[in-house]
Amino acid sequence: QVYLVESGGGLVQTGDSLRLSCAASVRTSSTYGMGWFRQTPGKEREFVAAINWSGISRYYADSVNGRFTISRDNAKNTVYLQMNSLKPEDTAVYYCAARTVRAPSRWINEYDYWGQGTQVTVSS
Repeated sequence: QVYLVESGGGLVQTGDSLRLSCAASVRTSSTYGMGWFRQTPGKEREFVAAINWSGISRYYADSVNGRFTISRDNAKNTVYLQMNSLKPEDTAVYYCAARTVRAPSRWINEYDYWGQGTQVTVSS
């Protein structure tokens, strides 16, 4: 079992930055691909970014490409999501996810473990 704990969410203004963190309860570096997803009320959870086990391969949703950066520190079993130039449409609960495959994935059903989420609210 892998437990994931997100942190770093909050209330910010348009154009501000936030960095989300996701701490894993086990060593994830050699085995797990990691991802970030987000969800707003009444909508399905959507892909944001994903990273492979080494950090070399990264995927982004078109809506965040160029503004968000996913990274990982395997020594700390932590994945980050640096969010710059935030917009009101980025407002959502952000979830961290882990999959027992080294490669990243855009697909929600390919992840095995999920955190509880952290709220990000961007005011206009």
